[in-house]
Amino acid sequence: QVHLVESGGGLVQAGGSLRLSCAASTRTYNTYIMGWFRQAPGKEREFVACTSRGDNYREYMDSVKGRFTISRDTAKNTVYLQMNSLRPEDTAVYYCALSSAPYDIVRSPTNYKNWGQGTQVTVSS
Repeated sequence: QVHLVESGGGLVQAGGSLRLSCAASTRTYNTYIMGWFRQAPGKEREFVACTSRGDNYREYMDSVKGRFTISRDTAKNTVYLQMNSLRPEDTAVYYCALSSAPYDIVRSPTNYKNWGQGTQVTVSS
């Protein structure tokens, strides 16, 4: 069982930035697709971004393109989500997850088997 631990959430004003981190208990670079999801109160969990094995492909939800960047630190077995130009509608609990699905990119949460505990991001207007 791979354990994932997120950190870096907090309260920020609109237009500000945060960097979320997700530390894995094992090497993930060439083994797993790594993804970030978020869930706002009363809403379903939604895909935010993911990076393929080997970091060759990255995909983002439309509303965060150009503002969020997903990246990996292979030495630390950590994946990051750099979030810039934050908006109040980005407020949610953010989760990282890993997938062993046989694809480059996976957007559906049902394809992710391991999840972190989540970190709260609150953007004030």
